[in-house]
Amino acid sequence: MKKGLRNGVTVLAFSALLPLSSLQAKVVDGVAAVVGDDIILRSEVEEQALLTEYQYPEAKGDDELRSRILQNLVTRKILLQKAVLDSVTVNESEIVQQTEERLAFLRSRFSSVDEMERRFSKPYVLIEKEIREDIRNQQLVDNLRRMRMSEVTVNYDEVKAFYQENRASLPIVPESVEVSQIIMYPGVSEESRQSAREKIATIQSRLDEGADFTALAREYSEDPGSAAVGGDLGYSRRGEFVRPFEEAVFSLEEGAVSDIVETRFGYHLIQLLEKKGDTVHPRHILIVFDRSSLDREASRKKLEDIRQAVLDGEASFAAMAATWSEDPRSAASGGVIRQGGSGESFFPVESLKEPLKGVVESLNGDGDISMPMWIEPEGGAPFYALFRLQKRMEEHRMALDTDYARLETMAVDRKQQEKFAEWVDSLKREVYVELDASDI
Repeated sequence: MKKGLRNGVTVLAFSALLPLSSLQAKVVDGVAAVVGDDIILRSEVEEQALLTEYQYPEAKGDDELRSRILQNLVTRKILLQKAVLDSVTVNESEIVQQTEERLAFLRSRFSSVDEMERRFSKPYVLIEKEIREDIRNQQLVDNLRRMRMSEVTVNYDEVKAFYQENRASLPIVPESVEVSQIIMYPGVSEESRQSAREKIATIQSRLDEGADFTALAREYSEDPGSAAVGGDLGYSRRGEFVRPFEEAVFSLEEGAVSDIVETRFGYHLIQLLEKKGDTVHPRHILIVFDRSSLDREASRKKLEDIRQAVLDGEASFAAMAATWSEDPRSAASGGVIRQGGSGESFFPVESLKEPLKGVVESLNGDGDISMPMWIEPEGGAPFYALFRLQKRMEEHRMALDTDYARLETMAVDRKQQEKFAEWVDSLKREVYVELDASDI
């Protein structure tokens, strides 16, 4: 679910989340605000207010709730208009995934789709459309904020000042660990490789004959995360793809389609939609390898040799990870596993999932390396992995000397919020806004 109000900038994002029929208000619809060329209807304000009261009963006594919601809807309209002007993009694959997750959550609350439609007083396709648009709009606003605030930084003195101002309220840091990994995917049989090659070659022939890439991706691609959106992978930076895919996509001109590219996942045909420096926007068609028969022994033996070489001092774990690991993100940082988004390398032990949690508990001291482990992730290809315990940090209250990176992130986040709020205020002075707040 979306985050709530944040310094008056992030708006209430409850629309299309909860059943409405039990919350319907008897209001005569009308225009609550004009924002540039857009309008905000009174029914939008009322729906947001009722949904908020549904989730937070204490809000029912808040006389200013509807006024604040109107102001936040105005802010969102302004930001969405600015996002369009600045050509801010979204990740279509993420939107599809988040829409499916939210719909699945909603469906779980009803005995049938028919019941859900009755409670919402609207057809399923409209519910889905509203959810998708809500997610898209929030992603546009979030991406606009990141783009505008990306250059906001803090120096040591600012971090120190942030720490001194907030030290009494800083959280307790739970027992945490930093872990590195080397991942290897077993090779597939020649029969599997040949079968996949024949399928992708047939698709390539149809492309050469003028068939539409998007239509072929929807029909034939075996990548569940992108097939439904025509193979669109959204925008990604250098270092986020496996090496053969990355080399191919960065060598393409905009609009061009690659030759057949082999990765550990299978065979790809890649089309580059846009390139901006170290950022690319590709789509692809993937035919996966049949992994029913794998050469597991070769991968396990290779990882055993790597482990022994590190223990014998012949090479560092980081160097081996950079050379051999088939996970591009952790390989780029010497095998260190980082949290998505924040880049934080320390994970609370209690938050770890199996089998990693069991591995960490079995490694006694900093620098210990596990034996090769066979991992079968849900929804992903199985692999062998080595894990190294980089460092274990005991539970403690956050402090400047032990948690500078975390404090720096928090200080940057606060500064970005303040700067963004100032920027939004300046936008409000540039856009025509007329409020009709009577009865709100």
